Amino acid sequence: MNDRELDDALARLDRVRVPADLFGDDEAEAARRYRRLVRLVHPDATGGRTRDAFVRLNALWRSYTRADATLITTRRHTYRLGGPGDGDPIGGDLAELYAARQEAGGREVLLKMPRDPRDSDLLEREAVALRQLPKDGDGKFLPYVPRLIETFRHKDASTGAQRQVNAVAALDGFHTLAEARTAYPDGVDPRDAAWMWRRLLVGLGFAHRAGVLHGAVLPDHVLIHPEEHGLVLVDWCYSVPGCYAHVDSSGRVPAMVDRYAGWYPPEVPGRQAASPATDLYMATRCMTDLMGDKAPKAMRSFARGCLLPAQNRRPSDAWRLLAEFDELLERLYGPRRFRPFHLPSVR
Repeated sequence: MNDRELDDALARLDRVRVPADLFGDDEAEAARRYRRLVRLVHPDATGGRTRDAFVRLNALWRSYTRADATLITTRRHTYRLGGPGDGDPIGGDLAELYAARQEAGGREVLLKMPRDPRDSDLLEREAVALRQLPKDGDGKFLPYVPRLIETFRHKDASTGAQRQVNAVAALDGFHTLAEARTAYPDGVDPRDAAWMWRRLLVGLGFAHRAGVLHGAVLPDHVLIHPEEHGLVLVDWCYSVPGCYAHVDSSGRVPAMVDRYAGWYPPEVPGRQAASPATDLYMATRCMTDLMGDKAPKAMRSFARGCLLPAQNRRPSDAWRLLAEFDELLERLYGPRRFRPFHLPSVR
């Protein structure tokens, strides 16, 4: 054993959220991984330095080999984490999303767990927003946002760490704008981008009238359904809900996604209060990036007005902006018609 192997083993143990993260789905391979890790982190081999890691490894192995290792039970539901082929988590900005099914009824869900327990407050913020939207918003627009089933605290059996977990209904057939941009490296046809832009404005208009700012309208957080022309705005961890004032009355977006640091309007990195104009800036940035150089001159001019640095000079009413956008589209392309949109698979 060398120091690098030991460091790699300890790092893997640190990253584990559920036993399947470490051992996978194949029982024979899981046993081999366990035996190898035991040799690496056994205290007798390291002079006692890895005693805590050894204890944790064995706790994870005991959980993995129990029949109920893939079950998470709350006061309201019991969830079974996804089986072979669909048990790997989806990595998000600050959380892992685990595919699961409710034991009663078999409903497919996603369990969203923060990688760092200290980010549990952002998961709580998302839960607050996803409760406020159906409570204070127009119900006919609820398909534009995820449906929160419940939120709960989960204790890691091996570490004792407590995490806030959000259970949301799973979505089928949706892809991110980031995927669409990758599939069309030369840019999406503006006539196709038009329906995505329209629906994004509808989703934001719905949220803003319900008193919630999204705070991170970015390509990874905008999901589209190519065949049905659907759109869902996900990841509300960075939101500014009006009813959150008892915890945070600053009105600021609480955090930024580092890899998209250049996509935010000045008020966000400047730690100033956000507004609907903040979301509309980022939505416009998403759509102009999606089209690349294909956007016609009139559409580029429309976008520039939404991307002004001064927050108070930008549009702040998504519904009014949608009406202006519809007028622009009619001048450019005539009456609206359904255009089938195909999203090539991207490897």
